[in-house]
Amino acid sequence: MTQFWPRMVKLNLRLRVQRRVLILRRCIRCFWDRLLMCSLGKPIRYRMLSCASTPAVSSPPSATVDGSLAAPRNVTTPACHHSHHDYKDSDLVPLKISLLGDPQIGKTSFLVKYIGDEKDEQEDIRAEGLNLMDKTFFVKGARIYYSIWEVDGGEKSQDHIPLACKDSVAILFMFDLTSRCTLNNIISWYQEAIKWNQTAIPILIGTKFDDFIQLPIDLQWTIASQARAYAKALNATLFFSSATYNINVNKIFKFITAKLFDLPWTVERNLTIGEPIIDF
Repeated sequence: MTQFWPRMVKLNLRLRVQRRVLILRRCIRCFWDRLLMCSLGKPIRYRMLSCASTPAVSSPPSATVDGSLAAPRNVTTPACHHSHHDYKDSDLVPLKISLLGDPQIGKTSFLVKYIGDEKDEQEDIRAEGLNLMDKTFFVKGARIYYSIWEVDGGEKSQDHIPLACKDSVAILFMFDLTSRCTLNNIISWYQEAIKWNQTAIPILIGTKFDDFIQLPIDLQWTIASQARAYAKALNATLFFSSATYNINVNKIFKFITAKLFDLPWTVERNLTIGEPIIDF
């Protein structure tokens, strides 16, 4: 009995210490989240679903991506951050997508091309190193809301990677097809992104395809081979795109939608040099 009592005292003391450490961790985490939000310089509204994540939803037989989309099947949708809309409709499915890559590679042009006419109706939400846009479309009785977070790639953009990547369902790693150094830097972007999100769908996108096809054919082949090798290493789907001529821009987001909602993907691989490559 005399040996048992000191053990109980030590156990109680250990539990108290662990409890206080847990409380301290929660306080630090809360402070860090508020600090990240304040770094945007502008408050952002959040919309929570009925719980931390929406349960998987069963769907009727699926349709092709290019046709009428089927309702989601076995998809878990995290509580995504809404840039400037406060939707309260029960049929809204909010999903977050991140764009990462070096500066001046065409990320914003790519995003504006996809957003299209909706861009004029949106409030421009931009902080140093971060740009937010959104796109809403219908999927059989439900509205899909893509909140797209673009990290501009500047010196301070690394600070925004945690906020941009957390809870994203897809991360687009982008590079300039005419600049091999931007392709080489993809690995660094990927390594930073997976620190905060290891479940998002990875997509590797080469921009400025219209300039790329002006390069010598042997250089095109070298860059395409390296890009395919990087895509394989990242377990990502590879797309060559052009915002200027709207090459594969919409197709990339249709592919993401197909993956998320378990829809048939009707586009075939294209590995022909001189054409916009699609490799998966």
